[in-house]
Amino acid sequence: MSADAPWSDRMPWVPGNRWDLVAHLEPEPPRVSVIVTHYAQPAELARTLDALLRQDHPRDRLEIIVADDGSPEPPVVPAGVRLVRQEDRGFRAAAARNLGAAAATGDVLCFLDADTSPEPGYVRRISRLPALLPEAITVGRRRHADFAGLPSDVPVEDLGPTRELPEPRWLRDAYRQSGNLLRADDRSYRYVISAVAACSRVFFEEVGGFDESFSSYGGEDWEWAHRCWQAGGVLAHIPDAVAWHDGPDWAGRAADESAAEGNRQTMSLAAKIPVDGSAGRGLLPSVADVEVSVPVTTTAAAFLSADSLLAALPRAAVVLDPMPDEPMLHADPRVRATAGTDPRVVVALDHPVVVLRAEALRDALGVLAGGEIGRVHLRSPEGTALGSAMSRRARRRAARWGTKAGFAETTLIVDGIHAVRDEPHLESWVGAWGEAPRFT
Repeated sequence: MSADAPWSDRMPWVPGNRWDLVAHLEPEPPRVSVIVTHYAQPAELARTLDALLRQDHPRDRLEIIVADDGSPEPPVVPAGVRLVRQEDRGFRAAAARNLGAAAATGDVLCFLDADTSPEPGYVRRISRLPALLPEAITVGRRRHADFAGLPSDVPVEDLGPTRELPEPRWLRDAYRQSGNLLRADDRSYRYVISAVAACSRVFFEEVGGFDESFSSYGGEDWEWAHRCWQAGGVLAHIPDAVAWHDGPDWAGRAADESAAEGNRQTMSLAAKIPVDGSAGRGLLPSVADVEVSVPVTTTAAAFLSADSLLAALPRAAVVLDPMPDEPMLHADPRVRATAGTDPRVVVALDHPVVVLRAEALRDALGVLAGGEIGRVHLRSPEGTALGSAMSRRARRRAARWGTKAGFAETTLIVDGIHAVRDEPHLESWVGAWGEAPRFT
């Protein structure tokens, strides 16, 4: 490759979520391991395996693995298809996918469910970006059809359109509005469906695979996609990578069943994904969403900083250095003497501050939720440099590639946040007593 070739032809990463910068490239066909998760669906599995054996991806670079979740009878697979099994201990799709991934030898992992049968170009199309970008997470288009009672050897690309069921509108609209996830953000994990997903094996192993604590339908794919995004993953929807699901979308099933499962899934994810749109509104998650480090000058300045920051960011943790010997500060578990968590956003302040406009601070940190900006330098309205904030995505990618060039930086003036004097008037803060507030 010549030195004057475009950087996107030479680098294994793109800035932000800009997978479009490599959209013109075609890699050598990668070695792909397709992992088909199965439980007691012999007819559906037969249709999916038949579809996989008709892929236009080079057959000598395609490995097919059936990961069986303890079916009462071992599934029958054709020659050349590997079978791995785990004992039946209830619904354990996450563990089955991990079992298949552990057995895989391909450079790209492609996940399918037994009842989701791909069209002939599916593997080639969904594996292209992960072959170019190790951090890419691709999700295909899952269409729905009623295949009940029909032969399993009829090509799904012919049969599907004749028996098609509605696609979920919310998902279709999300892909359209985000430019097929080009404009992804911290909440876009919900558009990654593991039944039609692919990624590089090296990134899957780094992120840690699916969370095996999920033991009923749904949620494990969204939690995994969230971790991938937070680790610097590049999300992309591949609309021409089509696989046909036998039966309706979950929302099209019995209302009471769907609602109960949806509520269980929502509560599981609220405990694991502390971002707006996933976390509870009042209940605190088990891990801090934002960690703010404050250099302490006096106990009063530390009190004002911690109190105003936590009022503005209830899911945050405040690290005071050094930690004052003040019982009120020690009583709140969100106030800490040392860092140590791995929050979504790390804020390093240069001074103790008072936050008078919570929405201004939330808006400033909110720019880190997108795919483009990784660091924000904060300034007060007076022009004082207050410190900087950096996303987990940017931190992880900088550590992976040894450069901070994977994300843009910006400077914002944050109205209503000010550096405070050593002895601010706390009575003005807690109850507006006495003279006009004198904090700075």
